[in-house]
Amino acid sequence: MRHGTYSIVALDPATGELGVAVQSHWFSVGPLCAWARAGIGAVATQSVVEPAYGPNALDRLADGVNAKQALGELLAADSLQSVRQVAVIGVDGMVSTHTGKDCIDHAGHVSGDHHSCQANMMARDTVPQAMSDAFVSSTGALQDRLLEALEAAEGQGGDVRGRQSAAMVVVPAEGEPWRRTVDLRVEDHDAPLQELRRLITLQRAYDLAGAGDELLAAGRTDEAGELYTRAAQLAPNSDELLFWSGLARAQAGDLQAGVEAVRRAAEENPNWLVLLDRLSPEFAPAGEAVRQALR
Repeated sequence: MRHGTYSIVALDPATGELGVAVQSHWFSVGPLCAWARAGIGAVATQSVVEPAYGPNALDRLADGVNAKQALGELLAADSLQSVRQVAVIGVDGMVSTHTGKDCIDHAGHVSGDHHSCQANMMARDTVPQAMSDAFVSSTGALQDRLLEALEAAEGQGGDVRGRQSAAMVVVPAEGEPWRRTVDLRVEDHDAPLQELRRLITLQRAYDLAGAGDELLAAGRTDEAGELYTRAAQLAPNSDELLFWSGLARAQAGDLQAGVEAVRRAAEENPNWLVLLDRLSPEFAPAGEAVRQALR
């Protein structure tokens, strides 16, 4: 099957994080195209997609083979390389990209320092360069810069057929193979990049809440309350984060603000009060005080 797709693979030299992001007019493009492994590399495989390029290239990188050799070996063994489009980046920042001569126009790639942007079946041949320019000129976390590149592709018309799904994977500079900083997929959506941006923001909120859990367990209640508050501000529509931020605020000494947050969460979903009654002091040291105040 011919999958019109644009993608980017990149390394953040400041953090060592590696990432891959993709958008396509094809259902659930992420599992087909986007591959990354902590401390090893990232791969995008598309056009007449062969997902095996992902794990096979990463295995070669893990064995110490550089990106150019890894991709070259895989292409040499592929009788359909003329319809493949693949990009590989290693933890050293080396990039190797292939756009087969029979990929559907407009098809091409642009590689730069620590990144490669590739696209096929595009409305315009300007898509890869626009993606690269956006990535280079953007700042912030790697996931934000990857998203800027995808949005730049849309600014040039993107996939000639339209849009349907998107995905992003960002992995840390080191750690077990399963470690992910970001692992998000939009399987089927009218505006997949808008949805991906929303999910990235939501993940940031939950990451803050998770860090707040750790601080709370360590007895650092004031710091935990601050993180929970920031999490709830990032995701104001999440009654989950509102509930836990309320308990954290109460434990940090601001009982009134904590009770109000829990009350607002319960207005969205009354079952938060059911859960509140079930929480032991170990899980929610301020739970009893909040229960009494609500009553």
